[in-house]
Amino acid sequence: MSTGDLAVIVGAAGGIGRAMAERLTADPAFSHVVAVSRTRPAEWADDARRAWIPVDILDEASIAAAALRINERGRPTRIVVTTGRLHGETLTPEKSLRAVTLDGLTESFAINAAGPILVAKHLLPLAPRDRRHVFAALSARVASIGDNRLGGWYGYRASKAALNMLIRNVAIEHRRTHPSGICVALHPGTVDTMLSRPFQGGVAPDRLFSPDHAAACLLAVIDGLDSGASGGFYAWDGAAIDW
Repeated sequence: MSTGDLAVIVGAAGGIGRAMAERLTADPAFSHVVAVSRTRPAEWADDARRAWIPVDILDEASIAAAALRINERGRPTRIVVTTGRLHGETLTPEKSLRAVTLDGLTESFAINAAGPILVAKHLLPLAPRDRRHVFAALSARVASIGDNRLGGWYGYRASKAALNMLIRNVAIEHRRTHPSGICVALHPGTVDTMLSRPFQGGVAPDRLFSPDHAAACLLAVIDGLDSGASGGFYAWDGAAIDW
């Protein structure tokens, strides 16, 4: 077993997740990076420093199985959940209350809130008790209740707001047994990925980030957090976001 830090990126087949996994692999502070996703990231080959583990975040048994495999490699000091869904074949952001459906809300809450908290349930106990470590999940500024001026996007806003509350809960509980642990929700900005692509029309060019730029910013935020930040909600530039 290697002696350096171990990082786990959940959702590593997506744009931000893949960029994070690549950056952490290149970081000498981390001796091993585990990419976790339903499908293998494009052009990702396992080697001495990195590995891929297949997981469906809505299948708790697959998360538990992955936790066993991760535990064999060491105790993770970075766990980042980069999954999320705004739209898809059966999901469209609601422009009005008339468009809200039970199926849409259920899908949004399952993927954006339930999945990440199940990851925390199984992976956070693997973190070291005597060392600083960070669990982060990607939220979104539109999940801020205090910042909501436009309405709409009912399922996405509400499910990410639910994720924020879950992260806050986890941070309080985790601190009792892991005082050096930090649990946060992070807003990556508007990133040029499949999630945002249909909605980039009004985004200023300097505010549309590449996945690699977003990953670099988020990792810098994670590196700069102290234990007092645990349970917080932060943007890509480190600024705290109103709940």
